[in-house]
Amino acid sequence: MKRDMQLTKYKALTFDVFGTLIDWETGMVNGLKPLTNKVSQSLSRDDILEAHAFYESSTQSQTPAKIYSQLLATVYKRLAEEWDVPVDWAECLAYGKSVPDWPAFEDSASALQYLKRYFKLVVLSNVDNASFAQSNQKLQVDFDAVYTAEDIGSYKPSQRNFEYMLANLKRLDIEKGDILHTAESMFHDHAPANICGLDNCWIYRRHDKEGFGATLHPGDMPSYGVMFKSMADLVKAHQAELESA
Repeated sequence: MKRDMQLTKYKALTFDVFGTLIDWETGMVNGLKPLTNKVSQSLSRDDILEAHAFYESSTQSQTPAKIYSQLLATVYKRLAEEWDVPVDWAECLAYGKSVPDWPAFEDSASALQYLKRYFKLVVLSNVDNASFAQSNQKLQVDFDAVYTAEDIGSYKPSQRNFEYMLANLKRLDIEKGDILHTAESMFHDHAPANICGLDNCWIYRRHDKEGFGATLHPGDMPSYGVMFKSMADLVKAHQAELESA
């Protein structure tokens, strides 16, 4: 943690959801089993995630207004083509509808319930509203504001998403300096947070794994103010600040 960085100085935590609070990598791998079980070549978990990251990001860039559940159906189709597996569109659509089945990390709900006592909690997520609503049942908290890719018409890492969030939070009397952006993905979240001048907290869920999993390599590694390996560790750090105050 930077020496002058105190968690208790912030009014709002803005969260990425999938990868940070929801274990989207496990959800993806499980949701893709009807496809990967038919692939002739051997695929590791990271092979699957890295291919998914490529098609997801390219599709988000090329069709930014497409809602996430429909976009995932297209990703499924592209993966099937790469792996030379015939699929029908109904199977693709079924994968697009699998997001509500993706599990929450085991510490997410309890951490959010604790943090809700001290911060405004905000979502900035690359998802559609219906999928988020079902995923949020696993998180068991009422967020103070929810901004989705469906609302905005584009996907992170677009600056449009961060500009939209900041403009709307200002209406809620939350300024940029009041915000700690809290996320796992260097590509989707920390790189654009650096560009727009947001303080940021890295929840390094993949600390025991190599590579970037379900996200693209960010290029030059973004900077971050503080890093925790889990949401539970973020809570412990906040509790320690309160105890030392």
